[in-house]
Amino acid sequence: MPPRPFPLSPAPWLRRYRRADLGADLLAGVTVAVMLVPQGMAYALLAGMPPVSGLIAATLPLVAYALVGSSRALAVGPVAIVSLLTFEAVHRLAEPGSADYLTLAATLALLVGVIQLGLGLLRGGILVNFLSHAVVGGFTSAAAIVIGLSQLRHLVGVPLAGGHPLGTLLDLTRRLPEVNLPTLALGVAAVALLLLSRRIAKRFPGPLLVVVLGTAAVALLGLDGAGVRTIGVVPAGLPALAWPAPSLADVWALLPTALTISFVGFMESIAVARSLAAKEGEQVDADRELAGLGLANLVAGVLAAFPVTGGFSRSAVNAQAGARSGLASVVTALLVLLTLLLFTPAFHDLPQAILGAIVVVAVSGLVDLREARHLWALRRSDGAVWALTFAGTLLVGVEPGLLLGIGVSLVWFVVKSAFPHVASVGWLAQEGVWRNLKRYPDAWAPPGVAVLRFDAALYFANVGFLRDTVERTLAQRPDLTGLVLDLGGAHDIDGVGVETLHQLLVDLDQRGLRVAVAGLKGPVRDVLARAHWSDARRAQVAWLAPEHALRAWGLPVGARPPVADPAPPEAGAAPPPSHAPKTPQD
Repeated sequence: MPPRPFPLSPAPWLRRYRRADLGADLLAGVTVAVMLVPQGMAYALLAGMPPVSGLIAATLPLVAYALVGSSRALAVGPVAIVSLLTFEAVHRLAEPGSADYLTLAATLALLVGVIQLGLGLLRGGILVNFLSHAVVGGFTSAAAIVIGLSQLRHLVGVPLAGGHPLGTLLDLTRRLPEVNLPTLALGVAAVALLLLSRRIAKRFPGPLLVVVLGTAAVALLGLDGAGVRTIGVVPAGLPALAWPAPSLADVWALLPTALTISFVGFMESIAVARSLAAKEGEQVDADRELAGLGLANLVAGVLAAFPVTGGFSRSAVNAQAGARSGLASVVTALLVLLTLLLFTPAFHDLPQAILGAIVVVAVSGLVDLREARHLWALRRSDGAVWALTFAGTLLVGVEPGLLLGIGVSLVWFVVKSAFPHVASVGWLAQEGVWRNLKRYPDAWAPPGVAVLRFDAALYFANVGFLRDTVERTLAQRPDLTGLVLDLGGAHDIDGVGVETLHQLLVDLDQRGLRVAVAGLKGPVRDVLARAHWSDARRAQVAWLAPEHALRAWGLPVGARPPVADPAPPEAGAAPPPSHAPKTPQD
C-alpha cells in the first residue's frame, strides 16, 4: 500500500489538471455561485450575522479548501446547521449584529479551524466512526425543524420569542393579529416557488429567482413602506483581513460549540463527499478533508466571517453540473467576490422573508422520518438512539441533544459489549461447522459436554458475564462432564480477562470437569503466552477448534452419516428438510 500523502500537500487536481475539464468546471462554478449568493446571505441571518458576512464566507474559504481537499465536488461554505450552532453559542455572549458578536463569531471560526486542522495533521479522520449514523440522523432532522421555526419571525414579520421551538410557536399563536400580511404573502409565495423549482430541476436557480422577484416586488410596489423588512445596505468591497482578539473567558465559553461544529461539520462534509465520490468510483481522504475544512475555517475567521463546512444541496448541484476538480469552487469564489465588488447595491430592497424562505426550503429536505422507521425496523436500539437524539435536540437544545445522542449510543455500546452474545453450539456434520443449537436444532450436541461460543473480546467489563454464563449452564445441566469454550470470536483480551479465565479453568478443574478453550486468535494467544501459566494450563487453551478437543476426549466429531440414494420424490411432495435456519443470522 503506497504511503498516504501529507494532509496539507496540494490537492490532487493541482498536480495533474486536465484542460479537457475546464469547461465543466467553469459551468459548475457558475451554477453553484448562482445558488450560493442568496443562500450565503440567508445563512448569515440565521447565524445572527449581517448578510454580507455570508458572502464573505463564500469567497476565500472555498479557495482554501479547494487547494487541499480531496473531494472534487464538495461545495464548502455557509450551511444551515453550522449557522444555527453559531447563533446558539454567540448570542449568549453578545447582541447579534454588534461588533462584539462579529468578533466572537470569527473567533468561533478560528477555533473550529484549529481543531479540524490539528485533527487532520494528527490523522484524526478515524474519529468520524465515533459518531453513529443514528445520532447524526436524529440530530440533523431535529436541528432542521429548529432552524425552520427560527425563520418564522422573518416569514410573518413579527419578532418572536426564541430559544425554544415550543416557545416560538406559542408566541406566534399569541401574536397572530400582529402578522404583517405583505411579508407573509411574500414568504409563502417564495416557499411555493422554491418547492416548485425543485420539482422542475435540481439545478434550476430557484433561490436566485425568488431573490430577483422579491426585490423587484418591494422596489416596484413600495412594500417596505407597508412593513416589509429588507436587509438594507450591504457594504461593497473586498473583505478586510483581521485577527479577532477576544478575551480568554470568551474563548473558553465558545470551545464546547467549536468542538461540536468541528465534528458535526466534518460528519456532514465527509458523508456527502464520500457519497459523491462513490458514484465516480473515487476515494476521499478523511484526513485531507479535515485539514481542508480546518484551513477554510481559519480563513473564514481571519475574514471576520463565521464557520463553514461542506453542504449537501450545493455539493449535489456541483456534481450534477459536472464539476471535475476544485477549480469549480475557485470559480464560485471569484464570482461571489465579483458580486461583493459590483452588485451589493442590488440587495438593498431584498426582503428578509425571502431569505427566510430560502432557509426553510433548504432544511426541509433534512427532516428524514423514513430513516427513523428504517433504523427501527433493522435494529430497535439504533431506532431508539435516533429518537432520543431527535427528542433531545428538539426539546432540550441543539448541543445538549447531540451530546445526549452521543452519550446514549456510547452507553449502549458498553452495555452490548458487557453482555455479549453467547451461544450453545452444535456440530453440523454435512457442513463441517458449529452453529447455534437454538437456530439449528438438528445439529449434533456432544453427549455430556457443552460447547459455548463467546462472541466478543474478553475484557474487564464482560468476563464476569462469561463466568456467570458458565455457572448458569452448569446449573441447568447437571449431567455435564466436560465444557468447551469456543473463544474464536474474541479478538482481544486484557489483564483482567487473563486472570479471570485462568481462575475459571482452575475452578472447573477442581470440580472434576474436563475443560478446553478453543479457537483463540493470534493476538489473544500472544497475550496468554506472556502470562505465567503452567504447561498443563497452556495445553487447555491451545485447541484450534472445538472438534479437536472433543476428538481428544474420544468423541466422534466430524463423522459424516452415510447418505442413501434418495428415492425420487412424489409429485407435489414437499422438499426435504435442510439445516438452514429460519433467519439468516447465526
